[in-house]
Amino acid sequence: MFADLGAALASFGMPALAIVLFTVVVRLALHPFYRAAVRGEKAKAKLAPEIQKLQKKYGKDLMRFSEESQKVYKKNGVSMFAGMLPMLATIPFFMVIYQVVTTPNPLLDGTLFGISLGTHFTTGFAWVFFVLFGLLAVVAYVTVKWQQSRMTTTPTPGFMTGLIKVLPFGTILVAAYLPLAAGLYLLTTTTWTIAERALLYRILS
Repeated sequence: MFADLGAALASFGMPALAIVLFTVVVRLALHPFYRAAVRGEKAKAKLAPEIQKLQKKYGKDLMRFSEESQKVYKKNGVSMFAGMLPMLATIPFFMVIYQVVTTPNPLLDGTLFGISLGTHFTTGFAWVFFVLFGLLAVVAYVTVKWQQSRMTTTPTPGFMTGLIKVLPFGTILVAAYLPLAAGLYLLTTTTWTIAERALLYRILS
């Protein structure tokens, strides 16, 4: 199945562009899930101050804190898992894309600036990888700055603060391990993600 899908994309004649366009089409199809996720996150964020008060009030009594938190969410018609369930629904789609850009198929026989899309950084050390890493670093930096701006309105645990600063840069390590095709996919989807989330947080109430 993955080889057939890769062959279909490769038939467009510009495999690298096909990866970008295919990723965009999938992300557009998944947009309703992301809208639902952002709505859920914003609903939970509005209740964050009240949840914080409960956390201070009940301290280490996690059972009581959990019970009281559930009451707050239920009273306001918000699920404790708001923002998470829509995202879980997107996992199968990304598993398909991952297989297409990592499993040997006609798509990986294509090239980007003369470099095979099936090339790995650890074996090729091609210059295009350094450009890719630089672009991924820029996207990661923008993502971190945007997430930090969100922290001014949404209380965030201490360990999460550190994780937020580091996690987005993990895409560079992933791209260094996977084929160039996967790196191109990562660049496209991470760029889409930060642009989409920033827009949704701005326009959704």
